[in-house]
Amino acid sequence: MIGQATPDRRLGLIDQVAEDMREQIVSGAWPVGSRIPTEPELAALAGAGRNTVREAVQALVHGGLLERRQGSGTYVVSVSELPTVMERQFSAASQRDVLEVRQALEIVAAPLAAQRRTPEQAERLRSLLLARSRAVAGGDLDEMVAADMMLHRYIAEVAGNPVLAELYATILGAVADNVRYNFQRLGSRGDSHVALVEAISSGDSARAALEIERYLAQMADSLPD
Repeated sequence: MIGQATPDRRLGLIDQVAEDMREQIVSGAWPVGSRIPTEPELAALAGAGRNTVREAVQALVHGGLLERRQGSGTYVVSVSELPTVMERQFSAASQRDVLEVRQALEIVAAPLAAQRRTPEQAERLRSLLLARSRAVAGGDLDEMVAADMMLHRYIAEVAGNPVLAELYATILGAVADNVRYNFQRLGSRGDSHVALVEAISSGDSARAALEIERYLAQMADSLPD
């Protein structure tokens, strides 16, 4: 697993251990959702002290790859540090800024998804829409945001463009904040997700573009000046 960590002129010992652990994550040896070895186990695998390992783990926690869970251990939550970096960059962005970026990506994604969706993906979209509708009916804000995000992210994936999907994934934190903000202001008013999902599922790319454009424009128009 982790090779013996030896410092060189470019990397200190902590950096080397962190880099070795990062490789385990990126390679899939430690998949997302899995718990990594304990601190003593990591120290033995790396041939390094526990303080060194602790600092290396903290660096990956700070980078957004790992998450410590009290009483449970440390888990892999991402294979890329880019979303965390982007979230920090977007922390001061206005809601209008975020909506404009959503428009740039989602108005492209929706018609592509309509063109490229498979029958299985269309069925999955309808399932996600149903989950979203149930969350809205239940009125729990956290569930509403989570369900809405799952639907929009899946549309970006169904578009079949890995670059677009990755770009969307990097701004998920900002999009989630925007979705929460919109639900808090408007509830489910102006919601056209049913028409959007039906357009994508039926392969109507022109209508899909129209529906997502109309929805995001309503959100933008409702923002305070």
